[in-house]
Amino acid sequence: MMRDKLKDTFDKIHADKELKAHTRAVLAAKRAQKQRHSRPRRLVAAMACFVCLLLGLGGYQAYFTPTSAISLDVNPSLELGINRFDKVISIEGLNDDGKALSEQLHVRFLNYVDALNQILADSAMQSYLSNDADLSIVVVGDDTAQRDQILSDVQTCTAGHNNVHCSAGNAQEVAAAHEVGLSFGKYQAFLELQALDPSVTPEDVQQMTMREIRDRIAALSGSDMAATRGNPSSNANKTVTSGNGNHNGYGRGNGGAGHHNGYGGGHS
Repeated sequence: MMRDKLKDTFDKIHADKELKAHTRAVLAAKRAQKQRHSRPRRLVAAMACFVCLLLGLGGYQAYFTPTSAISLDVNPSLELGINRFDKVISIEGLNDDGKALSEQLHVRFLNYVDALNQILADSAMQSYLSNDADLSIVVVGDDTAQRDQILSDVQTCTAGHNNVHCSAGNAQEVAAAHEVGLSFGKYQAFLELQALDPSVTPEDVQQMTMREIRDRIAALSGSDMAATRGNPSSNANKTVTSGNGNHNGYGRGNGGAGHHNGYGGGHS
């Protein structure tokens, strides 16, 4: 009897050990199966986060990449960088008066039409525009559709102003202008003046007003610009297209006034 009881007891102990071992094996198999199923989900989640990060970085880069620019010259020389969403992402003065004016203007992140209206209405700009001052506005961009639309809107914005010269520029000319420390509008006038007087340098015209440059061009070419200033028909908003921007953007080189912000790239 005692032997049978001991045998039964040891059999139960052995059975419990086997049951525990079996249970552990079953649980381990379930854990392994669960891990195998969870790995793809974790991988998908990680890839989704990575894609969101790339999209976020790409959107940031797209927003802060200028695709066009608006150059304004009276005596202050200003340049607005415009992104593909038609927002002003930068404003820079390219001479002393332009730098002073740019510091008091708050037009970043505005639509370029709103920014241009605000600049033209600014009291400091109004003082520069008084006395029949010449205003040169040049639009530059590799995306011809955006550039032409901006130029059209600029013409509309300035329709009520006298002595406004609107034009479109190309990438190579703008790069050359920045190399000698001039905005593109003033660089165009400089080239015209230099053709009449080869001794003129970029430094000579850098602090000149557009009115002074154009008066000197008129004097050297023998035209009577002073007389035409009194003629209302001569004060109309004028448009000149100086070329298409079919290059890879335009940048500011290491020379001249040391401007390095690059503008380039069209819509992708």
